[in-house]
Amino acid sequence: MITIINYGLGNVQAFANIYKRLNISARIVTSAEDLVNARRIILPGVGSFDWAMRLLNKSGMRTVLEDLVVGKKVPVLGICVGMQIMAACSDEGVLDGLGWFDAEVKKFDEASFTQKTPLPHMGWNDASPCHNGCLFRELESDARFYFLHSYYFVPHDDRDVMAVTDYNGIFASGVRSGNVFGVQFHPEKSHQWGIQLLKNFGEL
Repeated sequence: MITIINYGLGNVQAFANIYKRLNISARIVTSAEDLVNARRIILPGVGSFDWAMRLLNKSGMRTVLEDLVVGKKVPVLGICVGMQIMAACSDEGVLDGLGWFDAEVKKFDEASFTQKTPLPHMGWNDASPCHNGCLFRELESDARFYFLHSYYFVPHDDRDVMAVTDYNGIFASGVRSGNVFGVQFHPEKSHQWGIQLLKNFGEL
């Protein structure tokens, strides 16, 4: 069973629809009570870091979510801002993140770009796995994903980097620390490649 957290951000129904087509059980939850017995969790997100943290705190689900992820080691997949709030902090705001990674979120530095590169980073790009298997099983070559962001995830431990993307410089587009996974792109908008990645998460 995949538990998709609806705290007011992200196209949660898109994830539910994909898992229905994959014949993998999924449910959308909006309360701590419904989250308690989760075995696989998706934490979606769009928009800003502080707004995501405020909505998650307001939802009443944060305490149960942290108990499941940190205490019980339930696998969780953060998407876009859902990944970024797993860091300790962000240049985009002033609130603390969840701190599930020893990481911070930085804004792309346009002054350092060696060629004209628009922000936000929007559209299709590669995500090159650093290791075979796991979330990127059967996605080791030719996979492309849909991105929409102006801030990027900076893990302090290189071992947490699961995949990288080049946007006038290399950044971590996929991360993992134990049971905690995150991707900067939107698998729910990434056609067959995103579907495969969500399938892989459902089969962990």
